[in-house]
Amino acid sequence: MRILVAGLIGGVVMFLWGVAAHMALGLGDAGIRLPANENAVLSSLHEGLGSQPGIYILPSLDPKKMGDEAVLKAYSEKAATSPYAFVVYLPQGEDMMQMGPQIGRQWASDTLAALALAFMLGLAGLGFRRRVALAAVAAVFTWLCTMVPYWNWYRFPLDFTLAALVEQLVGWLLAGAAMAWWLGRSERKLAS
Repeated sequence: MRILVAGLIGGVVMFLWGVAAHMALGLGDAGIRLPANENAVLSSLHEGLGSQPGIYILPSLDPKKMGDEAVLKAYSEKAATSPYAFVVYLPQGEDMMQMGPQIGRQWASDTLAALALAFMLGLAGLGFRRRVALAAVAAVFTWLCTMVPYWNWYRFPLDFTLAALVEQLVGWLLAGAAMAWWLGRSERKLAS
């Protein structure tokens, strides 16, 4: 039960930090730019990408043609001289101002992550400082496993990638401290 409560506390702390990081500090906007001519880009998406939602990388290479030297050479030349784009495409559109479902999913994600971390922090023999240090290590580990590959392979902007590190590290330090406090408190009660 103490792990569950610690996870719920950590989930709430991380969620509230995420709100502050995005709404007050603007960490979620780092590296995101406004298009020079949004209407021109939007009007060309249906024609250029079709009707299938998904992730598109431009210029693109059909994985089935990776063994064709002529195709690879042509792609390499095109990629060297063309703009690059990583596009998350929803052809039907979506009102991004209706954030209720997104907020619910974010809270659930933060809470599930906090429950996993609370389980690790609840391991016997760890004091407050070590638990907070473990939370920091978990944040950096996760960032290295997710955001750095996005920066490396998909060309996510460096400022976006570094802002994600700040958001995750500070958030999990705060949540980790709250969970470490709760776990230490509940262990003292069990010992008495």
